[in-house]
Amino acid sequence: MSTSTQQWRGVASDDIEGELTAETSTRLAGRSRRLLRELLRPWRRALWWLMVVVVVENAARLSIPYLVKEGIDTGIPPIRASGDLEPLLLVVGLVLVATVTQAIARNLFLVRSGVMGQDILLSIRRRVFRHFQVLSPAFHDRYTSGRVISRQTSDVDAIYEMLESGFDGLVTAALTLVGTSVLLLVLDVKLGVVALLCGPALVLLTNWFRKESARSYRATREKVALVIVHFVESMNGIRAVQAFRREPRNQAIFDDVNDEYRRANLVAFRLVAWFMPGIRLIGNVTIAAVLLYGGYLAYHGEVTVGVLAAFLLYLRQFFEPMMEISQFYNTFQSASAALEKLSGVLEEVPDVPAPTDPVPLLDPRGEVRFDAVRFAYVEGSVVLPGLDLTVPAGQTVALVGTTGAGKTTIAKLATRFYDPTDGAVLLDGIDLRSLAPEDLHRAVVMVTQENYLFSGTIADNIRFGRPDASDEQVEAAARSLGAHEFIEALPQGYATPVSNRGGLLSAGQRQLVAFARAFLADPAVLILDEATSSLDIPSERLVQQALGTILAGRTAVVIAHRLSTVENADRVLVLEHGRIVEDGTPSDLVASGDGRYSDLHQAWVDSLA
Repeated sequence: MSTSTQQWRGVASDDIEGELTAETSTRLAGRSRRLLRELLRPWRRALWWLMVVVVVENAARLSIPYLVKEGIDTGIPPIRASGDLEPLLLVVGLVLVATVTQAIARNLFLVRSGVMGQDILLSIRRRVFRHFQVLSPAFHDRYTSGRVISRQTSDVDAIYEMLESGFDGLVTAALTLVGTSVLLLVLDVKLGVVALLCGPALVLLTNWFRKESARSYRATREKVALVIVHFVESMNGIRAVQAFRREPRNQAIFDDVNDEYRRANLVAFRLVAWFMPGIRLIGNVTIAAVLLYGGYLAYHGEVTVGVLAAFLLYLRQFFEPMMEISQFYNTFQSASAALEKLSGVLEEVPDVPAPTDPVPLLDPRGEVRFDAVRFAYVEGSVVLPGLDLTVPAGQTVALVGTTGAGKTTIAKLATRFYDPTDGAVLLDGIDLRSLAPEDLHRAVVMVTQENYLFSGTIADNIRFGRPDASDEQVEAAARSLGAHEFIEALPQGYATPVSNRGGLLSAGQRQLVAFARAFLADPAVLILDEATSSLDIPSERLVQQALGTILAGRTAVVIAHRLSTVENADRVLVLEHGRIVEDGTPSDLVASGDGRYSDLHQAWVDSLA
C-alpha cells in the first residue's frame, strides 16, 4: 500500500484498527450490548411470545425421531403377528400432527419476527438520521459523508441479517442441543455417553471460531466503510477528479481499499471453511462410533433396532445446530461490529447542546452582540482573541479582511454552529446558548456560497425554511428577488425537478433560489457568507439587485471578498487576526485615504479599469 493511501485511510477512517486491548474490547462490547438492549426493549413481550413459538416448533421436531422409534418397536411387531396396522397408523398419524404443528409454528415465527425486525430497523434508521441531524457542524466537518452512508446502509443491513435469522438460529440450536442431549441419555445411557464424548472437541472448535470470527468481522466492517467513503468522496468531487486527471490515483486508492475488503472477507470465509467441515467431521466420526457400538448392543439384544434408529436420527439433529451456530456467529459478529459503529455515533454529544430550560424568543428584533468572545477551532490556535461587537437591529454590516481573519468564524458563531470558547454571543440580549434551536434558526438564517439545492422541485427548495408556504407566497418571494422570470422559463416552471444539487442551473440562478429561500423564511438576522464569490460579473449584477430587497428591514452580516457586495452596507468592519482594525461607513473609510479598506477599495477600482 502506498504512503498516500495510508494517509487517506487515516483521515477517512473512524475505526479502531489493529489489535484491540482487553479494556477496549470490553468497552465496545458493552456499548454494543447496551444499544441492542435499547432496540429490543419495546419488544420484550413479543420476544417471549416468539420464544414459546420456537419451543413448540422444536418440541414437535424433536418428537419425530422418538415416534419413528415407537413405530419400529411397537408398530411393526403387531403387523408380523396378526396383520394389525392400528399401532403403526397411530404412530404415523402422530408424526403427521407433529409435522403440521412444526409447520404452523414456523409460519407464525417467520411472520411475527419479520414484522418485529422491520420495526426495529425502522426505529434504528430514524434514530441514526435524527441524531446525525442534531449533531453540530463541527462533527460533520470531521466525519465524512461516506462514513455517514456506511452507518445508514451496510451497518443497518448487518443488524437486519441478525434479526432475520440470528435469533431463530441461536434459539433453535440451543433448544436442539439441550433437548437432543437429554433424549439421547433417556433412550440409552451407554450410547448417550459415547455420543457425548465428542463434546470437548466441539467446545474447543467452537470457542476458537468465536474468538477468530470476532476479529475477522470487525475488520470486515472497517474495510467496507473505507470502500464506501472513497467511492462517495470520488463521486461527489468528480469534477475536480476529472479536471486534475486524478482518475488513476483515485483508482489506485480504491483498488487498495477494495482489495483490503476482499482479503478481510477471505479471512472470514476461511474461518467458516475450517469450522463447518470440522463440525461435520466430528459429527460423522461420532455417528460411525455410535453405529458400531449400537450395532454391537443390538446384536446382543441390549437395545432395540428402533432405539438405534432414533439414536442415529437424533445424532444427525444434534450436529445440524452446530452449522446453525456457525452461521449465527457469522451474522452476529458482523452485526456486533455494526453495533459498535452505530453505538459510537449515537453516543456522540452535540458540541452545541440545546438548553434544558430555553428562554423564549417571541418577537426578535435582530440586535447581535459579541461580548468578549474568544474562540479557537483547535486548542492553542486562537481565531478570535477577544471580540467585542454590537450590530444594532436593522443594520447591514460588511466584514472585510484577508483569508483567516475570522470573518466566517463570526458568521458560524452568530448562527451557533459553534459556541465561543469564552464570552458570549447574544441576540436581543439573550445568550444564544439559552435559546431553543428552533427559535434561533427561525430568527437567524445563513446563506453561503455553496447554494445547496435539495432533491425536489424549485418550489420545494424555495419553501425549504417554510414548508407550509403557499404557491403564491413562493412565487411572490421569487418575484421580489428577480428570480421569477428564469424560473418560469424552465420546462416545468416552479415544478421543475432539481437534480444533482441544481447542477442544471447557473451559479447565479442557484444563488437567487437560495436568496428566495431565505427571503421567504423571513429571519430577523441574515448572514451572507461569500454569497457572490463564485459568480461571474453578469450573475453578480443580477444577485446585487436582489440583495437590496433581501437585506431591507433586517439585520445583516455580509462577508465578501468582492467590494461590490459591501458598497451598500451601513457599516464596514475590517478584520485582521480576529480583531477589528477599522470600523466605519464605506464612504468614510474610503475618504480616510490611508486605511486598509481604502487600499482594498482602490485596488478594486483599479481592477475594473
